[in-house]
Amino acid sequence: MSIDPSLKVKGALSRHRNVLTRAERIEKLQDEERWQEGDSLMGLPKVSNRKVTVGKKEKGPKGKEEEETTAAGQ
Repeated sequence: MSIDPSLKVKGALSRHRNVLTRAERIEKLQDEERWQEGDSLMGLPKVSNRKVTVGKKEKGPKGKEEEETTAAGQ
C-alpha cells in the first residue's frame, strides 16, 4: 500500500536526523581526521550529529519604529 501524495511532506529528508548513513559517517570522520582511505568500513566509531540552533534575529531601529506607528494608529 502506498502513501497518498497529499500526505507526503515536501522536505522530509531535509530535516535534522540523528542517524547518519555510512557514507555520511565516513565523511564526518574524514573531516575530523579520524578515518583514512583504506580503513575498514565496518565497525566505524560513533559520530555525534548535533543540531545547531540559530538565535532569532533582533529587529533593527526600522522594525521598532514600524511597530510603534502601527500601535499608535490603532
